[in-house]
Amino acid sequence: MTTDNDFLAERFETYRGHLRAVAYRMLGSAAEAEDAVQEAWVRLSRSGAGQVTNLGGWLTTVVGRVCLDMLRSRRTRGEEPLDSRLPAPSEEPDPAQRALLADSVGLALLVVLDTLSPAERLAFVLHDMFGVPFEEIAGILGRTPASARQLASRARRRVRGAEAPEADLARQRRVVDAFLAAARDGDFEGLLAVLDPDVEARTESGVNSGAARVAAGAVSFAHLARVARPALIDGVTGLAVFADGRVAQVLAFTFVADRITEIDIVTDPSRLAELAVEEV
Repeated sequence: MTTDNDFLAERFETYRGHLRAVAYRMLGSAAEAEDAVQEAWVRLSRSGAGQVTNLGGWLTTVVGRVCLDMLRSRRTRGEEPLDSRLPAPSEEPDPAQRALLADSVGLALLVVLDTLSPAERLAFVLHDMFGVPFEEIAGILGRTPASARQLASRARRRVRGAEAPEADLARQRRVVDAFLAAARDGDFEGLLAVLDPDVEARTESGVNSGAARVAAGAVSFAHLARVARPALIDGVTGLAVFADGRVAQVLAFTFVADRITEIDIVTDPSRLAELAVEEV
């Protein structure tokens, strides 16, 4: 006779592969990923959540919380994941680890993900890799959706910056120089030439979308453009405003095909302190 717990276990098993993939990208360790998935099952079996309509989303959220706690604990203890390296030819990984290493997440990306803060990693992995809405990510992190979006954007820049060759930096610099010159001159058409039609400009207080609106905003702040300088922001070319020898404001860009697709305008001192800013 099938019990309610058996039925719940069957439903859980249909999501196990997905949950393992989420946990592995979060933790970079097959063993820890299995632990996180098992903890999700324990919480599900104790929760009475058998009638949850979107069980997959519920479980993804639970695994995200478990992994976030594990990452924070790991960072506090200064530990490395036990199986964060690729097994040597003489070593034989278990089937689960072999499958994980063979999927779309390369080891180079996992190395980059390890440089992110736990909150950045969760926002990037859940949103960019699994399409979880920022509203749900915000609930896991205890932050606003706008803050979750900013965390994912910052993580995205670091990932892209770590993978960008020098040639890409040179291309980025040309785009940034053109943006800066147009902003200083109030050249609306010049700004449109380097902005993606669907560009988003984000501040701590809101989002401005569309090339025309973003260009108009840049023109209105021409006085700031006159004192801004090109800089590497977490390894990606952007702009920085300095005051009394300190970074007072940053414009961090995301580029696609020589167009600016995202602009993060950062003025909050605590957020600025988290960025690696190098004038170039």
